[in-house]
Amino acid sequence: MKKHLLNQMTGRRLLAPGLLLSLMLVSGAHAQDGASELAYAFDNGMLFLCAVLVLFMQAGFALVESGLNAAKNSVNILSKNVMDLAIGALLFFAIGYGIMYPGNYGDVANGYFSFGGFGLYTAAEDASLSAEVDWFFQAVFAATAATIVSGAVAGRMQFKAYLVYSAVLTGLIYPISGYWKWGGGWLTKFDGGMAFQDFAGSAVVHGVGGFAALAGAIILGPRIGRFTNGKSIPMPGHNLTFATLGALILWVGWYGFNPGSQLAFSTKSDIDAVMLIAVNTTLAPAAGALVATMLSWILFKKPDLTMSLNGALGGLVGITACCDCFTPAWATVVGAVAGALVMLGVMVLDKLRIDDPVGAFPVHGLCGVWACLAIGILPNTHLADGNTNFAIQAIGTLAICGWSFVTMGSLFLALKAIGILRVSAAEEHAGLDVSEHGMRAYDTSEPIGVPSPAVPTPA
Repeated sequence: MKKHLLNQMTGRRLLAPGLLLSLMLVSGAHAQDGASELAYAFDNGMLFLCAVLVLFMQAGFALVESGLNAAKNSVNILSKNVMDLAIGALLFFAIGYGIMYPGNYGDVANGYFSFGGFGLYTAAEDASLSAEVDWFFQAVFAATAATIVSGAVAGRMQFKAYLVYSAVLTGLIYPISGYWKWGGGWLTKFDGGMAFQDFAGSAVVHGVGGFAALAGAIILGPRIGRFTNGKSIPMPGHNLTFATLGALILWVGWYGFNPGSQLAFSTKSDIDAVMLIAVNTTLAPAAGALVATMLSWILFKKPDLTMSLNGALGGLVGITACCDCFTPAWATVVGAVAGALVMLGVMVLDKLRIDDPVGAFPVHGLCGVWACLAIGILPNTHLADGNTNFAIQAIGTLAICGWSFVTMGSLFLALKAIGILRVSAAEEHAGLDVSEHGMRAYDTSEPIGVPSPAVPTPA
C-alpha cells in the first residue's frame, strides 16, 4: 500500500512538470498565433489607410489641373478626374490586376506579358497581405497614372476620346509595364542578380503618365492662341488658390504613395524604413520647391508660384523611385535637381511649341526619369549592395517610358485619324464645360451656347 501510494505521488510529481510544459507550449502557440494575427491586421490596416491617401490624391490633381487652366474648362477637367478613378477601378479589377500580378513571380521566361485571371483571382503578392487590400492599393496607383494626362490635354480634347485613352492606359498599358517591374517580369532580375530599381513608381506610375501626357500634347497641338506669330503667349490659370491647395493635397497623399509601398509596418525594421521614406518624402519636395522658386526669381525677376508648386511636385516624383535607398541629405539633392529639371522642362516645351498647360511632362515624365537614373548615379544602399547600376536603370527607364510614349502616341493618332480627338475651334472658344457637358462651373449671365469665332482649328 505504501509502495503503491509512493508510486502515485512520484507519478504526480512527474506529471505536474509535464502538464505545465504542455500548457506552456499550447499557450505559446496561441500567443504566437495571436501575435501573427495582430501583425497581419496592422499591416493590412495601415496599407488600407495608405491606399485611401493615394485615392485622395485624385482631389489634388483635380484642383491643380482646374486651377491652372481657364475657368471655362473646369467641369471638363473635374469630370475627367472622376472618370479616371471610376474607369481605373473597374478595369484594374476586371483585367489589370491579372495582367500586372499574374502569379508567376520570378518567371522571367514569360517576362513581357502574362495573365493570371479575372478579378481577384489569386492571393496577394505578399502572403502577409489580403488580396483585397493589395488590389485596392494597386488600383489607386493605376488611376494616378491615368489622371496625370488630364492636365496636359486640357482645353482641347474631346471627352469621349479621353475616356478611350483612360480605359486603355489603366486596363492594359500601365498593368503591362507594371508587371515588368513589380509583377515578376523581365525587369525583376537581370543576369548576375541585379534588378531595375523603382521603389514606389517614378517610372512605373509617373513616367508612364508623364510620357503619355507628352504624346497627347504633341499630337493634339497647342491651344488656340497659345503660340502666335512664333511667340509664346501665356495663358495663366484662373485660380491659383485651387492649384496651391491641390499641390498641398498631393504632397500629403504622397505619404500614402511612398511609405505605403513598404507594404509592411509591424516590425521595427519596417517602421524604421517607413520613417526614412517619410523624411525623404518631405525633404525632396521642399528642396524642389525652393530651387524652382529661386530659379524663377532669377529668370523672370519675380518668384513664380506655379513654378514653386511644380518644383515641389517634381521633387516628390523625383524621390519616389529612391525614397528607400537614399540618406536624407542625398534625398535633398535629388529633390533640388528635380526642381531645376521642372524649370528646364517647362522652358524647353515652350521653345518647341508643345503646349502642356500644367507642366505634366516636366513634373512626372522628366523627373520620373531622373529619379530612376539617380539610383545609378548617387551613393545609395542599392549601389552598396551591388544590386543595380546605371546601365540597368537606364534600360528599365527607357523601356517603361518608351512603352508608354509609343503606345499612347499610337492611340492618340488613331483617335485623330477617325476625327474624335480634338474639339472644333468654336467649341474650344466656348469652353469644354459648355461644348462637352452643357454646363459651367461658375454662374455667368451669358446663355449656354457655342459661338462661332473666326478662328481656324489647328492642324
